[in-house]
Amino acid sequence: MDIDLCRQQIDGLDRQIVEALNRRLSLAAEIGKLKRQQGGPIYVAERQEQVFRKVCEQNRGPLNEPALRAIYREIMSAAIALEQPLKIAYLGPDATNSHQASMRQFGASVDYLGLPTFADIFAAVNKGEADYGVIPVENSTEGSVRDALDLFVETELKIVAQSYLEIAYCLISAEPMERITKVYSKDQALGQCRLWLQRHLPHAQLLDAPSTARAVQIAKGEVGAAAVANELAATFHQVPILARDIEDVRGNTTRFFVIGKQPSGCSGPGGQDVSTFLISLGDEATHSGSLLRMLMPFSERGLSLTKIESRPTKKRAWDYYFFIDVAGHYDDPRMREAVLELKKFCPLVKWLGSYPVVTP
Repeated sequence: MDIDLCRQQIDGLDRQIVEALNRRLSLAAEIGKLKRQQGGPIYVAERQEQVFRKVCEQNRGPLNEPALRAIYREIMSAAIALEQPLKIAYLGPDATNSHQASMRQFGASVDYLGLPTFADIFAAVNKGEADYGVIPVENSTEGSVRDALDLFVETELKIVAQSYLEIAYCLISAEPMERITKVYSKDQALGQCRLWLQRHLPHAQLLDAPSTARAVQIAKGEVGAAAVANELAATFHQVPILARDIEDVRGNTTRFFVIGKQPSGCSGPGGQDVSTFLISLGDEATHSGSLLRMLMPFSERGLSLTKIESRPTKKRAWDYYFFIDVAGHYDDPRMREAVLELKKFCPLVKWLGSYPVVTP
């Protein structure tokens, strides 16, 4: 076939695709009307993951799975926008890692709200100023984002979804390397690039900024200053990149939670979920074997723990909360039984949410 004939066939396929997309979006709009009548959520994380899973199972190539997911993410984003405008809060300003993670989760057709702190994100969702919030909770190099985790103690918001974003950092500055005396970034980002900064800028002062994108804004206006941030932030704020891929570990990945007012449902047949709990042992913590006792209700019912982490309660010395991820959904009878048993001796057993498992 010649080029013109190939292009004619492509044009014909494009017409079919556009027609099919509009039919799909019309059906999504009808579903949106029914959801509003029934008071259900517009964004349903488990449904989104079901769609991704089904279309990937039907794919025979040459389109690869990440590309197919990206295409369908935008289709579903457009559908959500037709059903009801959504606003997503994230740690701003524009071009932060959280902004990128938000857009990978919700697509380009919804509205976004950049906020200066994690507390502001929780407050915006709680007050209805945003429908959902996206927050980083864990990094593969630096571990948990403590400030974000601590906010779950006082909130009634639920984790409705999770996502992973591989992050590559750049050194960004209008100054040459030899004139840099200070480097700004979020504490987690500085930690993820610590060894590179020690080797290449051993005398530079490392200074914490509210976000990576804000660090670029600060560095842009200061003599002798640089920032650690992603390439998008450098492009967005028009500041030169001096070095790329400065993170100490390749494959550096951050886990994000999507938080909202209503809990997520079960992923259904073929899907997998994980549940997160906040547990305090209280006075039980002083007893021998107390931590093992806390874990046994899950183990005895065949429920696998995928993560456990302690955080100080800040109420008294050496008193801790435990954040626990358990494979399975909260609606699983075994999970409910385990929680009931825990409540017999733990002063706090708080379900933070159940949400679909996704691959990092």
